[in-house]
Amino acid sequence: MSGGAPKEVFVQLTPKFEQQTGNKVVFIYDVLTALREKLAAGEKADVLVMPVPMLDGYAKDGKLRDSSRATFGIVGTSVVVKEGAPKPDISTKDKFRDAMLAARSVVHATPGKTPSGTHMGKMMEQLGIADTMAKKVIHRPALDGGVQLVVEGQAEIGIYPASEVSGVKGLAVVGPLPAGIDLNTLYGAAASADSAAGDAAAAFVKFMAAPENRGVWKHAGFDPPGS
Repeated sequence: MSGGAPKEVFVQLTPKFEQQTGNKVVFIYDVLTALREKLAAGEKADVLVMPVPMLDGYAKDGKLRDSSRATFGIVGTSVVVKEGAPKPDISTKDKFRDAMLAARSVVHATPGKTPSGTHMGKMMEQLGIADTMAKKVIHRPALDGGVQLVVEGQAEIGIYPASEVSGVKGLAVVGPLPAGIDLNTLYGAAASADSAAGDAAAAFVKFMAAPENRGVWKHAGFDPPGS
């Protein structure tokens, strides 16, 4: 089970892992609150891929195989527009605020569902524009087609983890959220303590965190440890 941020990395690296080990990996991608609900309802996963604070919570509850834990890297949050569209000035907190107010429509993940969505909800409040933006903000996670709304021109600006917009055709990255309202999320993974495929699960985590794969994480918008 994984949040959406590492998806493109796994798309690239998983075939190599499967070829080397003979294991077959099946992914369940969802927003983090939905993954938490699935686990609370008794659904099982061999590997959990989540922000490190969430993993810490499961580790404290004895639900992870501690020896299998690894950190994949930090992913920032990017502002994107449709390719060819004018890029707003988001160089400072005030400029970002002005860009939000000037935008026709903005899409980001739903507050309370993902780290970036929750962060954006708080930022709109902090910037004093929550009421104004409520009329033109679309809440849709990248996994549910939020990025595609920008590509298709249905939303003027998108705000998502860098890894969820890196390399998407039809998108142009304006840049990261400016200092003071930026968001950087540390992602990691671990095998579940009760996994029936514990050794294979641990091998998957180790492979994804291997030094030779750091370049793939970096290219996908992450800042991996040791890079």
